[in-house]
Amino acid sequence: MSVRRVRYIIFLRDVLILAVSSFGGPTAHIGLFLDMLVTKHGYLTEQELMELYALCQVLPGPTSTQTITAIGFKLGGPGLAYLTLLIWALPALTIMIVMGLMINVFQEMEISLSFLKFIQPIAVGIVGYSAYKISSSVVKTRTGFFLMMISMLAAYQFRTPWAFPIMLLAGGFVTAFKFEQQPVEEKTSIKINWSNFILWVAVFVFVAAIGAITKYLPIRLFENFYRNGSLIFGGGQVLISLLYNEFVEFKQWLTSEEFLSGYGMVQALPGPVFSFSAYIGTVSMKNTDVFQQVLGGIMAAGGVFLPGTFFIFFVSRFWEDLKKYRMVKASLEGIHAVSSGMVIAAAFILFEPFQHHPSTINYVLILGTMILMFFTKIPTPVLILVGLITGLIFK
Repeated sequence: MSVRRVRYIIFLRDVLILAVSSFGGPTAHIGLFLDMLVTKHGYLTEQELMELYALCQVLPGPTSTQTITAIGFKLGGPGLAYLTLLIWALPALTIMIVMGLMINVFQEMEISLSFLKFIQPIAVGIVGYSAYKISSSVVKTRTGFFLMMISMLAAYQFRTPWAFPIMLLAGGFVTAFKFEQQPVEEKTSIKINWSNFILWVAVFVFVAAIGAITKYLPIRLFENFYRNGSLIFGGGQVLISLLYNEFVEFKQWLTSEEFLSGYGMVQALPGPVFSFSAYIGTVSMKNTDVFQQVLGGIMAAGGVFLPGTFFIFFVSRFWEDLKKYRMVKASLEGIHAVSSGMVIAAAFILFEPFQHHPSTINYVLILGTMILMFFTKIPTPVLILVGLITGLIFK
């Protein structure tokens, strides 16, 4: 066996270790990547890691997943990159599919889901805290604040799937005209390899056409998640806003309780928050057999993860040249401000079901979760597990 192949196997082993131990979302993940992949094993330098992370932050898709996939691509090309993506996401995806199956079985057997009742308000509290953290970290100007507020109101009012990409594009367009505030850099000609972009478009068009013709739900799930995965800036918290509006309010494939229970549970898992897609895909197929439910989870997961992978393969080759253009840099301010507004809107939207069934304990749990996350360092998985155990005791 060649030295290179042995190195790839060791790298994939390290990715698996990270997949089962990386809690806390992209911000925490990058610290673990730094320790494991840079300090301990030297697959790349700290500067290379941070440049890849910065690139993934400005691309649509799951930031930490794109970062670790990009490292695989840097080390061994597309083959190693796809294996990296699979190993990184598989543990969390498997658990979320199993959880979706369990929820479906419980409801089919008319077993009460009341043991999840405390997880749901805790999940809303987590989204509320995430809204504060994201907005406070990326919104620094009056223009950004204005766009954040407008997008929050628009996202709350217009809850159709196509409202979100329009809002993101509009936000980027507005701040692109502030390009004069960006430093001037010497530009070089951009040489673009279009293969992965063409692949992204081809898959998008193909699955949309097949879904429209066949009406087969797993294909439609793949198309829905592929579209959402192509539009998400800001990580899993922004994804929650889109998914809730599309699958709970617009299509009504899940109830609010099912959605919040799954989102709460994914917060207790290591790995990517985007693994929540597998749960939604599985529960959306609840009126079919087990094979179809698992297929729904796989198709949803594949749909949400693939676009970001195509994008990172496409853009990483010419990012250094592209980012020298001031309008590109300036547009990111608006995109991130709009994303922040969408997360704030999600917090209010997710709170609505509790207004229909008011309960003091729900309000206490929502507010208490936010306070604990503000003023303590209690890990999110601990909060979720405490909520689950409490629900089992007092069901």
